Amino acid sequence: MAVTCADRRNRLRALLADTDLSGLLVTDLVNVRYLSGFTGSNAALWVSTDDPADDRISTDGRYLTQVAAQAPDLTLIEGRDVWRTLVDGVDGKRLGFEKHVVTVVQYDAADSDRLEGAEPLVERLREVKDAGEIELIARACAVGDAAPAALVEGGAIRPGRTERQVARDLEWAMFAGGGEAIAFETIVAAGANSAVPHHRPTDAVLAAGDFVKIDFGSVVGGYHSDMTRTFVLGEPADWQREIYSIVAQAQRVGCAALEPGTATQDIDAAARQIIADAGFGDQYVHGLGHGVGLQIHEAPGIGKLGTGALRAGSVVTVEPGIYLPGKGGVRIEDTLVVDDDVRSLTSSCRELVVL
Repeated sequence: MAVTCADRRNRLRALLADTDLSGLLVTDLVNVRYLSGFTGSNAALWVSTDDPADDRISTDGRYLTQVAAQAPDLTLIEGRDVWRTLVDGVDGKRLGFEKHVVTVVQYDAADSDRLEGAEPLVERLREVKDAGEIELIARACAVGDAAPAALVEGGAIRPGRTERQVARDLEWAMFAGGGEAIAFETIVAAGANSAVPHHRPTDAVLAAGDFVKIDFGSVVGGYHSDMTRTFVLGEPADWQREIYSIVAQAQRVGCAALEPGTATQDIDAAARQIIADAGFGDQYVHGLGHGVGLQIHEAPGIGKLGTGALRAGSVVTVEPGIYLPGKGGVRIEDTLVVDDDVRSLTSSCRELVVL
């Protein structure tokens, strides 16, 4: 049976039952979407601890038709200032709010001694994906997988073209394949630029001997995909083969460490040790991965500063890298579902592809 937004609100209600809150005022728009289905740009949601019939949503006049279609099971309170509309419109002595979202201005304007900051409860729920969410992420990953394959087949990644041209071609390929949007600003980094982890495409021209690192993703049904592949233009040099091989080994180790209950710091450390032992520890400058879902970066974080353990049903990336400033770099990234049998939702070739 498909999981509904009402089911998700009931799961939140179960978390709220362990608090002394009357309910939770949800103002993060991603969380509002997750709990209600509403995708407008102005909304807030009240989820009652005790009474599902008291759940309500607020938005303004621009979205009355949309909210009726997307969140028909919720009572609507129309208002432009949705945060204050809900604060003033709900009963209860202790109103929980998303303290990691609400601004000081919003809090002061509410002028209420009933407000109490709550932990990121909805994010905790979102960390574990249901079957419908995993299916949408898988579809987004399939769109992503097809795009670089189309570019390689068409000869679009070649000396003489610019990073921007390749990036735009890749994005259009994702749209043509059924993507609704790009998941984030596409990274195409050639030559020395490939040593910059989050390089933004420029008019730099691809040249023979370059690494070409592409990091990209698509969106389907609001859910994101994320994948990185690194190609080489022409016969690779020994140093290129070396660091590619090390990163590929680190990625395999990182993927193998994805087990429910494993501390996220330990997962990062397993892959990081491979790179450190090869003498490139200082050239690996970011975490191993992150959760993917309604946002491109969400819980859990898998890195040196990661907290907690990996949970069954999480969808995460594994993306180690080595970056040699002024020379070039490699990152290999896949998106995987964590369960008793971990599986990758991205399937493009992970071997060094020579173009």
